[in-house]
Amino acid sequence: MNTQITNMPRTQFQAQPFHLVTPSPWPLLTSFALLILTAATAMYFNGYASPLGGNGLVLVGIGFATTVAAMTLWFRDVVTEGTFLGDHTFAVQKGISMGVALFIISEVFFFISIFWAFFHSSLSPAVELGSQWPPVGIATINPFELPLLNTVLLLSSGATVTYAHHSLIGGNRRGALLGLIMTVVFAVIFTICQGIEYSNAGFTIADGVYGSTFFFSTGFHGIHVIIGTAYIAVGMFRLISNHLTDHHHLGFEGSILYWHFVDVVWLFLFISIYWWGS
Repeated sequence: MNTQITNMPRTQFQAQPFHLVTPSPWPLLTSFALLILTAATAMYFNGYASPLGGNGLVLVGIGFATTVAAMTLWFRDVVTEGTFLGDHTFAVQKGISMGVALFIISEVFFFISIFWAFFHSSLSPAVELGSQWPPVGIATINPFELPLLNTVLLLSSGATVTYAHHSLIGGNRRGALLGLIMTVVFAVIFTICQGIEYSNAGFTIADGVYGSTFFFSTGFHGIHVIIGTAYIAVGMFRLISNHLTDHHHLGFEGSILYWHFVDVVWLFLFISIYWWGS
C-alpha cells in the first residue's frame, strides 16, 4: 500500500491547485553569481586589479559564466516542472501570467524614468548646455541610417514572432519554427548594428547629459534585446524538443509579450532620442 502511494502522482494528494516549490540551490547560487559579476564589473570599470590578477576581466568572466550556469540549471528545473511533472496547473499558469505582466509594467516605469531625464533637459536646455539641444559640440547620429535600419529589423522581428505564435496555435509547427529562427536572426543583426553605431558615435557617455541619456536609454534597451533574444531562443529550442503544444506554451507567450514591449520602447527611442532629439 505504501509503495502504491509513493509511486502515484503527488498532485493527486494536493488540497489546493498551487505548486509548492521544493527547496532549490539555484536562487542562492544565482545571488552569489550576480554578486561576483557586479563586483568584478565595478572593479574593471574603475581599474582595480582582481585577486586573480589582471584588470578584472578574468573575474568578470567567472561571474558571467556562473550566472549563465545558474540560470540554465534553474530554467531546466522550471521546464521540467511545467512540461514533465504537470506542476503548472491552470491556477499556477494564471499566477505566472500575472507575474510576467507585472514585470513588464515595472519595466515600462523604468523606461519612463529614462525618458523623463531626457525630456527634462531637452525641452528646456540650461545655460550649461548652451541653451540648445543637442548641446554645443555634440555631433548627433543620423536617425535615417543605422537607427532606421534597426527600426525595420525590430518591427520585422515583431511580425515574425507573431507569425510563429499563430502558426503554433494553428498546429503549423514548421511555420512556428521558421518564424522563431527569423526573429532570432533579426535580433542578432540588430545587436550587431547597435554595436557598430556605438563604435562610430562622435560622443561618449561622458559627454554631458546628452551622452548620458543617449547611452543609458539605448544601452539598457540593447540589454533588453539581448535578454529577449535569449528568451525567444529558449522557446525555439523547446519547440524543437516538442515541449510546446497549441494549447500549452505559457513561457513562449511570455517571451512574445516581452519582445513586443522591446519593440514599442524602441519606437519611442527612435522618435524621441534619434529623430526629435537630433
